[in-house]
Parts: sequence; structure tokens; C-alpha cells
Amino acid sequence: MEAEVVVEAEVRPTEDEEKVKRAIENLFTGKPVSIGRRVKLECGSLECLEKLHTRLRQQRILDTARSVMRKSVYGEYIEFMLHKQAAYAGKASFVTDPGESPMGPIRVSIRYPHPDEVIDWLAPRTKHGRPLWNRDMPQT
Repeated sequence: MEAEVVVEAEVRPTEDEEKVKRAIENLFTGKPVSIGRRVKLECGSLECLEKLHTRLRQQRILDTARSVMRKSVYGEYIEFMLHKQAAYAGKASFVTDPGESPMGPIRVSIRYPHPDEVIDWLAPRTKHGRPLWNRDMPQT
């Protein structure tokens, strides 16, 4: 099955482009590129989500991540936003409104024919803070 992941952030006039790239690299695998005043990372597999997968477990925010992602499914797409400054510090922090990230959010779009499989892999349900399952990355 085919997958597509697009991670994108605006570079505000007061920001350093390299810091915006670093924010994305802290949570996603791959090399973001600059396109005008935007930084973008595109990948044709779910493998670029492995850092995010790990970070969600380290921070113990699986329930929050799962809730946000489940509310962000549109057909074959999962679309959500992350706080840019938190990402620069190596933390995954979800935002539901662009204004929650003063320098603008990092926008994430994941296309996969079965988005629930991606969510179950990234952020499984938990009981008492422990994942109820650990699934392998969906095949692409």
C-alpha cells in the first residue's frame, strides 16, 4: 500500500530557517527542504514517522496523540498540527488551533488507505498509561 507523509512549517520573518528545519528533524526522519518561506519534508513511506512514534512513548502522551489523530481523520488522510517551539526542544506537543503555536505550527499530513492502522501503530490505546498493544508499522 502506498503512503505519503508531508510535514510543513512556515518560516516567520523573525525565525532562523535552520532552527525550523531542526524542529522538524527532531520529530521526523528525513531532510526538510526550504521552499520560499516554508520548510517541507516529504516522504513516500511511514518510516519518516519513527522518531514521532518513539517520542510519543518517551513522553507518555499516547492517549492525547490518539485522541487528536482520531479527530483528524479525513478519508485516507490524518492531518494534525504540532507546536513548533516544543518540536525544536525535541518534544511532541499537539495543537488544535494554529494560534496555540505563536511562531506557527508544524502541519503534518499522512495519507494511507487505512488511517486507523497508522493511528494504532503510532498511538495505541492504553490502560493505566501502558499500551494495550504494540503493532508493527503498517506496510507500505
